[in-house]
Amino acid sequence: MDLLLQQLLIGLTNGMVFALIALGYTMVYGILELINFAHGDLFMLAAFFALTLIGLIDPGAMGGPMLVVSLLGVVLLTAAFAGGLNWSVDRLVYRRLRNAPKLAPLVSAIGVSFIFQNVGLFWGGLPMDVMGGGTAAAAPKAFPNLIPDTNLFGDGGLRFTVKDLVVVISSLVVMGALFVLVRHTKLGKAMRATAQNPTAARLMGIDVDRVIGATFLIGGGLAGVAAVIYGLYINTISFQSGYQNGLYAFTAAVLGGIGSIPGAVVGGLVIGVVRSISDQFIGAEWQQAVLFSMLILILVFKPTGLLGSSAREKV
Repeated sequence: MDLLLQQLLIGLTNGMVFALIALGYTMVYGILELINFAHGDLFMLAAFFALTLIGLIDPGAMGGPMLVVSLLGVVLLTAAFAGGLNWSVDRLVYRRLRNAPKLAPLVSAIGVSFIFQNVGLFWGGLPMDVMGGGTAAAAPKAFPNLIPDTNLFGDGGLRFTVKDLVVVISSLVVMGALFVLVRHTKLGKAMRATAQNPTAARLMGIDVDRVIGATFLIGGGLAGVAAVIYGLYINTISFQSGYQNGLYAFTAAVLGGIGSIPGAVVGGLVIGVVRSISDQFIGAEWQQAVLFSMLILILVFKPTGLLGSSAREKV
């Protein structure tokens, strides 16, 4: 029983990170019906940006409150970087393809993904100590272990560390803030109206392009927060980490019902738990087979995902 509970704790903690990344996918799809395949690699670039900041300010040399303040600064700056980059991509690429066939922005998103991967590869070759001196650009980079691994259960059978608690609390705070923004602000109402019917929203005086830009900005910011949390939790990043984690997050968004914000959170938690239990009881080599088999079965019986809702298409 302790082993099962341990895997549940690990899965829920990892699932929080997947949920944060999945929210970026589902927000953009909910408004534009665009699968932004570059989102995972945006997360990767944000992780490299956070590592660069940490290398410059060296928060590990600080103690107590200064360490907390410096990490909060890294989170905010990384969120601003990722949000600004995501907004810029929409402004320069996707916005020009609003009225193009749906295949055009999809292929463009794949192209942006490859560009981001190569930027990450170049970034990993910078001559900085945190990048390994730039001698091996493609090698994984060590993220400093700045949060203690003290077990909150003491010497008991279960292990839930301070680091795990920070991941859970910070993820819940960000998700709660997003819920309040979407449900109780003027921008959130405009986002929901645009997602429901962009043409009607425009006729009602809503600046649809501004709302879409804000959606990319917020989605990128969520990826930036997730990147810092992931780096501090896993302590390793690479230029390919966006592909794998982006794939898990996209799967979570589809599983929960792409376009549904609560669905993205539920899907992320489910993916995290199933992944953890599969690694322990079936084998890590079967992880992807188990995850995608589960996804296929759920979509066969409920094509809209766990919390997605079907909508009639007007012709």
